[in-house]
Amino acid sequence: MTLYAADKLIAQARVLAAEYRRTMGKPLPGISNEIAEYDAMKLLQLEPKPQGEGGYDAVDPGRGGKQVQIKSRTIFDESKSGQRIGQLKLDKDWDSVVLVLMDEDYEPYEIYEAERDEILEYVGKSSSNRAKRGAMSVARFKIIGRLAWTRDSGLEPEVWDNQAD
Repeated sequence: MTLYAADKLIAQARVLAAEYRRTMGKPLPGISNEIAEYDAMKLLQLEPKPQGEGGYDAVDPGRGGKQVQIKSRTIFDESKSGQRIGQLKLDKDWDSVVLVLMDEDYEPYEIYEAERDEILEYVGKSSSNRAKRGAMSVARFKIIGRLAWTRDSGLEPEVWDNQAD
């Protein structure tokens, strides 16, 4: 499949997912993560993981083959607190996690990155059973991590400096 064809398919998936939610009143299962993986790879210049590898979703060739887990959250109402991200695979091999935040049209507006050590430190200090299982809120992830990309500014050079290598 060509990049153009993939771009076109993802654009159609965004429209379908947004329309499905407006019509049915609930999100289309699994679509936000597929869109987020595509966006993270494109916007952060990542490559898909090798076939058969588990625990992470992409590799960053600009940072020594760093193994990156990709998570997503579509924020439909920013006034609602307690938004949660999917469970992190704490028992698998990965170096960092990126969280793609998308608006109600499934368009990315911010991407955060947190290093494995930072996440494990939080989990180790937490008394929460949820945290020990690898679950956390979007707000907590934003505190632990760093802003890597925004819709307005693109890549944040002081955080995501893989163009210099």
